Amino acid sequence: MPWKNQGGGPWSSGPKGPWGSGPQSAGPRPPDLEDLLRRGQDRLQSMLPGGFVSGMGIALVLAAALVIWGLSGFFRVQSEELGVVLRFGKHVRTVQPGLNYHLPYPIETVLLPKALRVSTLSIGMSLIDDPTRRGRTMRDVPEESLMLTGDENIVDVDFTVLWRIKPDGVGNFLFNIQNPEGTVKAVAESAMREVVGRANIQPILTGARTTTEAGVQELMQKTLDGYGAGILVQQVQMQKVDPPSQVIDAFRDVQAARADLERLQNEAQTYANRVVPDSRGRAAQILQVAEGYKEQAIAEAKGQSARFLSVYDEYKKAPDVTRQRIYLETMERILGGAEKLVYDGGANAQGVMPYLPLNELSPRRQAPATSGQPQQQSGSTR
Repeated sequence: MPWKNQGGGPWSSGPKGPWGSGPQSAGPRPPDLEDLLRRGQDRLQSMLPGGFVSGMGIALVLAAALVIWGLSGFFRVQSEELGVVLRFGKHVRTVQPGLNYHLPYPIETVLLPKALRVSTLSIGMSLIDDPTRRGRTMRDVPEESLMLTGDENIVDVDFTVLWRIKPDGVGNFLFNIQNPEGTVKAVAESAMREVVGRANIQPILTGARTTTEAGVQELMQKTLDGYGAGILVQQVQMQKVDPPSQVIDAFRDVQAARADLERLQNEAQTYANRVVPDSRGRAAQILQVAEGYKEQAIAEAKGQSARFLSVYDEYKKAPDVTRQRIYLETMERILGGAEKLVYDGGANAQGVMPYLPLNELSPRRQAPATSGQPQQQSGSTR
């Protein structure tokens, strides 16, 4: 029995089939493909002149489609981007920001990485949403920041890395590494651990930050160039360098003690800088005085010896006269300032006789000088 005599096929919407009534429709039926093609052909015939599909109409449609396909190759590169043009998946050229053109898809395609933007990567810390403050707050990540130093101490280092894509390495950046940010982070953490592991904790905590940053940047760039990543590390900035929180108070006490030590050393050096030149000046002064006294003593000794030699020469010429003169000069020098009495030792002497005290009537003269020159006496001795 044919299906048409039963009012439809087994899945027909007719009232009955070979097994009774057909299946009930559970929703809208999908459109028929042949019906859609027929409707599109009818519309195309109505739009073309003559009411049917002619060779000229098909040519016009193809020409319009070709023009639209050719115009689809225009693209714009933004200010922070570089255009990487791929021909059948192969990198053929890199274009600068602005309006550019590539062969339409699927011949050529374009990728637009943010190659001119400087990216910032934080290690040892991360920004998280803080509902209490209605914003974002910084959270410490100890599994990234705790590092072992060369003298077997632990230090907590938080730092940031500024990096960008090399202008001539955009292709390497796109095709040689799968996760650029993760790669930079892993390389930065590894480089920091290596540099910190070669140094002691004290220089890292005090004055070796610049040296550490330069060493990490150099090691990162060398490693990324070895990967062919096409990434340029512009700067490494150490944000926080502290001992672990469990021993930070003890380290601060040590730092305070070191600061006191340096202060006391500076004060001692300042005192030494003030006292040592003064002492040297005094020593130089004493040496100059001693040198002057030496010259004076030598000159006086030479003068006295010369005077003695001159007297001796005169003595050799007239010994009696010179002897008498020396005696009189010596007695004058000794008795010049002494009290004098006159004693008459003759036969008719009456003993000690006072004399007229002329020295009490006249102003008392000064004591004779101690130099070698004899002083002249106003009185005479009898």
